[in-house]
Amino acid sequence: MWRGSDITATVPSAAPPGTVPRAMSPRTVSVVVPARNAAATLFALLDALAAVRAPEGWTVEHVLVDDRSTDATAALAAAHPLPVTVLASTGVGPAAARNRGAAHARGEVLAFTDADCAPTPDWLAAGLRALHDGAELVQGAVGPPPDVPVGPFDRTVRVGQPTQLYETANLLVTRARFDALGGFESWLGTATAKELGEDAWFGWRAVRAGARVAFAPDALVHHAVLPGTARSFVLERARLRFFPALVARIPELRDGFCFRRLFLTRRSAAFDLAAVATVAAVVRRRPWPLLAAVPYVRILWPHVRPWGVRRGPAVAAANVAADAVGAASLAAGSVRARTPLL
Repeated sequence: MWRGSDITATVPSAAPPGTVPRAMSPRTVSVVVPARNAAATLFALLDALAAVRAPEGWTVEHVLVDDRSTDATAALAAAHPLPVTVLASTGVGPAAARNRGAAHARGEVLAFTDADCAPTPDWLAAGLRALHDGAELVQGAVGPPPDVPVGPFDRTVRVGQPTQLYETANLLVTRARFDALGGFESWLGTATAKELGEDAWFGWRAVRAGARVAFAPDALVHHAVLPGTARSFVLERARLRFFPALVARIPELRDGFCFRRLFLTRRSAAFDLAAVATVAAVVRRRPWPLLAAVPYVRILWPHVRPWGVRRGPAVAAANVAADAVGAASLAAGSVRARTPLL
């Protein structure tokens, strides 16, 4: 049964990143979650956190930072049976919200996830094992719930191997390393676009500072499957305009994340080749240049085939349109950042 004493009232003031106003508790892991207008997914998150098994000898505290939501996010968090501290942030984005939560947290380990995620019961145990083995920063696996179908235009997150982007949907870091880095930094994004890259920049700042990093595939977090439309699927690719700036700031991504250093992904490279081949076929009035589009068709086919003859053509068209928007966005971002990334 819920007890009002389990809940800390919303705290409106912000603390500077990297400061710890309360005495740090040894053998405590603090789960920090930024949330903005997360009412639709919040109970699934809190239910999942309630089922996470605390590793032997560890205490788990939960800190949710309401980043100026206009829905019932804070009230729902306070009403859940899970003991959770609810803080208020200034609404400037997830980096500041995470710093706000970390400043209040008592743990010697900080575990970050998002309000549209649901950690599995062994999440913390697996992540802490990786830290115990010598890592200071651990990225865990992310994927959709196994019992939820994913439509052709739905949005979710998949991290099955190290991406070098250090996604905060599932990231654990020691308090000592977090404080040494000064927390997350907001640097990429606008008032009309979701903040991007603060987690990748945090991870790479840690790497450059000599932090030991690890990937824990058994520290699994499920990301919600968020319904989408063909239109939203296409427009989402406009966010690729930020990736050239990300690579400009973190050139190491060209070696481990980008495809052949110049392309964002193998798919973007194949689409560019197919686009050039199509133009060449039209200009030459010959079909043979279209053979260069075969790699793109091979990449596209697994995304289209499951939807059969009825939905397949519409899915294919949306994917091609999305890739076209992505290519244009990468080109525009490359010019803006003065860093080529196709």
